[in-house]
Amino acid sequence: MTARQIVVVTGASAGIGRATAKAFAQRGARVALLARGLDGLEGARRDVEAAGGQALVIPTDVADVQQVEAAAQRVEHEWGPIDVWVNNAMATIYAPCDQITPEDFRRATEVTYLGAVWGTLAALRYMKPRNRGVIVQVGSALAYRSIPLQAPYCGAKAALRGFTDSLRSELMHDRSAVALTMVHLSAFNTPQFDWGRTTLDKQPQPVPPIFQPELAAEAIVWASAHPRREFAVGFPAVKAMLGQKLVPGYIDRMLAGQGYSGQHTDRPLPPGRQDNLYTPVPGDHGAHGRFDDRARLKSWQWWFNTHRWLMLLAFVALGVALAALLARWL
Repeated sequence: MTARQIVVVTGASAGIGRATAKAFAQRGARVALLARGLDGLEGARRDVEAAGGQALVIPTDVADVQQVEAAAQRVEHEWGPIDVWVNNAMATIYAPCDQITPEDFRRATEVTYLGAVWGTLAALRYMKPRNRGVIVQVGSALAYRSIPLQAPYCGAKAALRGFTDSLRSELMHDRSAVALTMVHLSAFNTPQFDWGRTTLDKQPQPVPPIFQPELAAEAIVWASAHPRREFAVGFPAVKAMLGQKLVPGYIDRMLAGQGYSGQHTDRPLPPGRQDNLYTPVPGDHGAHGRFDDRARLKSWQWWFNTHRWLMLLAFVALGVALAALLARWL
């Protein structure tokens, strides 16, 4: 019997992490679920087991390096060698920079950036001596093109990209077979828009077009099996990355005019709204947010990304056909 793949997913209690844990479980994996919220972790456990996988719930605040190290040690002790580590946990704040306290800036950075650093280093301590394993960094289009009202998150994702690029060269220098890949996402329908801290008076929303978490999960699983330097998921991520290289000044001005209204609905914040910056919001919130009626499950860009050889063959066949047609005319 083939040994089950052992996977660690941070931020596994909800959103993309929850969908990713289920996607690995559907392939028979053992999935260690790391997050703070026990309600969501137990829900993720049920999802994983219903999908045919095995689950190990490890309550973890990824901003605490000792908790992350202890989680990695527990997985190795109870299950064995970690095959894949997915750094997905994040925290965001919807607010202009000058309305964010230094403490909140620090917390969002420690979760989104340092949490991924601690996870990466914990995974490397086990993977590097074995000379195998895959680390997947869940990035964002905002790692390349920042937007207003989410400076802590944009800064953290850009920092994670810088850290990952440095580490990649170090692994190459050491001739390590540990694979390192980064998956840059577009906007997804997750619960983060209901529990991200905000100073706005309207409900936050992802900037359309919006995709379902299952697409991100599919991309993360695919990247773990076919690691490249980095992936973009959804054409908006590709546009953001190209736009930043070609016309960054134009995008600065465009976002100054459009980057505010696109990030909130017209509905006021609900009374008693809680955020998860320092403590998890009680309850099992699942993978999806409140935008199911607007979210897409598929992306033609991602299909092309995973069928490059097929597309190359199609272009070659088209070229041959055009050459034959041109030869007949001549």
